[in-house]
Amino acid sequence: QSVAWNEAVKINGADPDFHRRDLWDSINMGAFPEWELGLQLFDQDFADQFDFDVLDPTKIIPEEILPVRIVGRLVLDRMVDNFFAETEQVAFCTQNVPPGIDFSNDPLLQGRNFSYLDTQLKRLGGPNFTHLPINAPRCPFANFQQDGHMAFYNPKGRANYEPNSWGIEGGPREDPARGFRSFAAEEVGPKGRLRPESFADHYSQARQFYISQAPIEQKHIGDALTFELSKVERPDIRARMISHLINIDPLLAKTVANGLGMMEMPAPAKALVATRQDLEPSDALSILKRGPNAFAGRKLGILVTDGADAELFEALVKAAGKADAVVEVIAPKISGAVLSDGSLVPAKHKIDGGPSVLFDAVAILASAAGAQLLAKDGAAKDFVNDAFGHCK
Repeated sequence: QSVAWNEAVKINGADPDFHRRDLWDSINMGAFPEWELGLQLFDQDFADQFDFDVLDPTKIIPEEILPVRIVGRLVLDRMVDNFFAETEQVAFCTQNVPPGIDFSNDPLLQGRNFSYLDTQLKRLGGPNFTHLPINAPRCPFANFQQDGHMAFYNPKGRANYEPNSWGIEGGPREDPARGFRSFAAEEVGPKGRLRPESFADHYSQARQFYISQAPIEQKHIGDALTFELSKVERPDIRARMISHLINIDPLLAKTVANGLGMMEMPAPAKALVATRQDLEPSDALSILKRGPNAFAGRKLGILVTDGADAELFEALVKAAGKADAVVEVIAPKISGAVLSDGSLVPAKHKIDGGPSVLFDAVAILASAAGAQLLAKDGAAKDFVNDAFGHCK
């Protein structure tokens, strides 16, 4: 999901490997992270209906207009056997496409097709990074490539070109039937190096995104813009950014301007295309409106003290287990806490090393005496203050 800036800063300070550790723990306990692959499929006639260019990478087609078709699922169900071989040497490359998928004229994609390959050539030391097991195809393949730095799969024979007259059958040949074939698009009109007018609407979908957010998400956006622009040293640049925000949402612009202490609002930036006011909100653009309705896989931190209610503790642990959540105990001492029934509950974290930012939700079970001790402890007060401030 997402975290607030204050929370993110404190997570990084408490555990710089927080997200990596969370991924590791989730896989090892069987709560496998997964992602769905969805596609929006349409033809050119459908694309021509819009007043924006679908090749503009800053634009989306709302899911209410064109629903997403789920065609696959990626599940991380095991850890790598060797981190260097299977993670550090992974070479993601946009040029790798299966038969049936080809490259659109999206200028961002076309640029990445060059830059990603250049990156892998330099990062992995040569052109044969596809020979590494983690990058090699899982199905049989053949091409005319050979030699080069660090090549360890080389074809036999004297010909790596076509046509050739070597061998009984004339040597290797391409396979027009099973080989990769590009889509035979029919292009019309002049081809120029320019920024097309169809890319000129910079504000309409930005407005649609903003009004699609829940009120608290809109507040986070305003707070984030205020924070980032407060780092901009030149007042005229801050004012210029506010002039763009006016074209998106005047109230958002005023909120950010007030947060920056601006004495007066600038004039709106000149828009090549007027901001459309008729684009409806899309719930698909909001994290909160599409968030999970279950606590499965989440982490509950329980801060306990000596004398805490044992029955309440057991009920809380049982409820968390029923929801497939993870429970970790925090205590003033790493040895744990002795509950009201005399049982010792071992602690996963000492209060100093287990701040509330490391958990998705927290519960505090303290006896009267324990509460008095926590009230005098700086780390415990930070735990409670942050838990309240971050809605834990």
